[in-house]
Amino acid sequence: MRPRRDDGPGLFRPAVGLLAATAAFTATFRGPRARFWTRMTWTGIGLGSLALATSSPARRIRIGPREIVVGLGSAGVLYGTFLAGDTFARRLVPGGAADIRDVYALRSLRPRPEIAARLAAIIGPAEELFWRGLVQESLMRRYGRWSGALMAAFAYGGVHVVTGNFTLLGAASVAGAHWCALYAAGVPLGALVVSHVTWDVWIFLLQPTSDIDAPETRGV
Repeated sequence: MRPRRDDGPGLFRPAVGLLAATAAFTATFRGPRARFWTRMTWTGIGLGSLALATSSPARRIRIGPREIVVGLGSAGVLYGTFLAGDTFARRLVPGGAADIRDVYALRSLRPRPEIAARLAAIIGPAEELFWRGLVQESLMRRYGRWSGALMAAFAYGGVHVVTGNFTLLGAASVAGAHWCALYAAGVPLGALVVSHVTWDVWIFLLQPTSDIDAPETRGV
């Protein structure tokens, strides 16, 4: 178990952060579609900055060869999980195929190199700093390693309720549980940043889990 330290975040700041994250995700996914990536980037800047300002584990992040190897392996496992989940969502979840197309349609809002840069430089790292480095870290210190991880996974999935996209909610819950379990098991935060960024770019821009049609998207 990761040793408990006195310099970790308390519960007040993560609680405020969760309220801010809910408001930010609501504005990001419910605001004008055309400016989605601008809002998502600012959400990442805000949440990542909060984590760096209030959580010493987030500030101690390190990415070296070990973190890169572990992170790439983690992203590969998660991608395999989503290959199976995509088939399930399309065949058995009402509206699953439409939900998936709706998410992938976000790729058309900005040039793909720009989206990749936003995901790799800001959005992916910020999510790990905030959700694992601040929120999960504080919950594990207060409630124990696995109870805290479970609570953090529910929080990460739950904030996606505001998207109104059931399949995206399920996907975020699975991915969040994956990263939360790894962090609770002692995987370094730097490796999870590598995992998150690699998975985001790979599954969203480079290799979707299946062929993506491009009908008109639903308004949000």
